[in-house]
Amino acid sequence: MSLVVEGLAKRYGDETVFENVSLTVAPGEFVAIVGESGVGKSTLLNCMAGLDHWDAGRVLLEGQDLGTLGEQQRALLRRAKTGFVFQAFHVLPHLDVAQNVGLPLMLLQRPDNARVEAMLAAVGLQGLGTRLPAQLSGGQLQRVAIARALVHRPALLLADEPTGNLDPATAARVLDLLVAQTREHGAALVLATHSQAAAARADRVLHLSGTGITAS
Repeated sequence: MSLVVEGLAKRYGDETVFENVSLTVAPGEFVAIVGESGVGKSTLLNCMAGLDHWDAGRVLLEGQDLGTLGEQQRALLRRAKTGFVFQAFHVLPHLDVAQNVGLPLMLLQRPDNARVEAMLAAVGLQGLGTRLPAQLSGGQLQRVAIARALVHRPALLLADEPTGNLDPATAARVLDLLVAQTREHGAALVLATHSQAAAARADRVLHLSGTGITAS
């Protein structure tokens, strides 16, 4: 999936988070977005996913202008075409691991237990499908989040500091997994990160500031 951001600006009242943000992500490309804390990396990813609104500019997914869509249309497009890995995992505590991973397929009305099991195996969680999130480590929870984001084979994966809450060794393993799985699925990957080690893995690194985004 191609992602195009043109002249994007986001403000909260009189405060400008960022402006003049333009970038293009090609199908299958891995782009890392770096920048100071509070500069709006998470907000930018939320705008790319249509989860947040912006004050100027456009976001286009496969040529579809998200700004012209209603909330339900955005949700349907996001459900089918994108995956999102959050720093805080956002797994549902009352669902077991397999149910969490299979949730995107259920929402698409395409339940597929075999694909869920294959995805769990791919992220090293085979045999843990019946466990509840409270029974898992942080690294395991992040792998659940990655499996959930990829199980429906999205064309675009957005990852917001996916290794930020993990120790260095676990973070490296999770990043290896994230890159390997997106490459295998041919998905474009946009990663917001503070980690120089994570950014070094990208095809391209972009630096976000309040006045725009530039090659780093």
